[in-house]
Amino acid sequence: MKHIWVAGSRREAQRWHEKAELTAYATMVFIQAKAIRLAGRCFLRPDLSVELAGLRLRNPLLLASGIWGLSANLLRRAAAAGAGAVVTKSLGLAAREGYKNPTVVRLPVGFLNAMGLPNPGVEAFRAELEELRDLTAPVLASIYGFSAEELAEVARRLRGTAIAGVEVNLSCPHVGSIHEAGSDPSLAREMVASVVAVAGQERKPVLVKLSPNVTDLVSVAEAAVQAGASALTAINTVKAMAIDFETGRPILSNRVGGLSGPAIKPIALRHVYELSEAVEVPVIGCGGVETYQDAVEFLMAGATAVAVGSAVGARGVEVFREIAAGIEAYMVEKGYGAISELVGLSHER
Repeated sequence: MKHIWVAGSRREAQRWHEKAELTAYATMVFIQAKAIRLAGRCFLRPDLSVELAGLRLRNPLLLASGIWGLSANLLRRAAAAGAGAVVTKSLGLAAREGYKNPTVVRLPVGFLNAMGLPNPGVEAFRAELEELRDLTAPVLASIYGFSAEELAEVARRLRGTAIAGVEVNLSCPHVGSIHEAGSDPSLAREMVASVVAVAGQERKPVLVKLSPNVTDLVSVAEAAVQAGASALTAINTVKAMAIDFETGRPILSNRVGGLSGPAIKPIALRHVYELSEAVEVPVIGCGGVETYQDAVEFLMAGATAVAVGSAVGARGVEVFREIAAGIEAYMVEKGYGAISELVGLSHER
């Protein structure tokens, strides 16, 4: 390749040099002025880490339960892609096949699913958890049971594993008895207390995933906290359905399922906002998080951390890295040095 040189006078070269120096100086002055305006809150690298129920996360993003959580390999990949913590698919006392297909419908506004809690059972899953002992991101086991005694037994069978805590699923909208536990404060209190009694022996936190399909979510949340819940996840999917207009029949084999994705984000934001004012434990925002803007909104609503689910299914596991990078860039631009400065910001305005 030939090099092309443009001839010019020495004076022209000097003017070019002076212009370059002036531009560099102006840039430096602009940066310094911005730093002054931020009143000392200018950070080269903001601290994205958060403390959640005694656990330290490198960033506020969790892999939501039910997504990618049915093997050690998938959980590890989510952590490697940037998730601050990972949550398994819900585990029961015995293996469960779930519902027949079709179980998932892709909609313009998200996903509609009625899986029926398929899982290999807690005993079989212990082998998967054993492979995660070296994982730096905390692993939380999502568990369910059809009674307080059964739920406690599931928690007992997780003793000695690599999990950092458990998340009690009280909110599956398409498995009747699970949904009932999440809509009755007294039943929720009993279920959560049974798990706390077991997990507390290993000093592991108990999170509770709440349902939006109730009349008064705050009362259920308060009951869970009274029973010893260390944190709350809000929300699970919204009860919904889809119909094939050609046949006139519901598309899902279970007829009714749970809606997730962008459509439920405003609902989830409202619940997070209200719960963060009603309870003293951390709240994990969940529902429709696809971008860093979504995550920031949940933090501002009062969430300590944010769980990502449907976006992983729609865009892949790399969404964690994208969202984390977006949050960091936003914090640099706005002059925030720590995630805690964003949490609950909307309550102050």
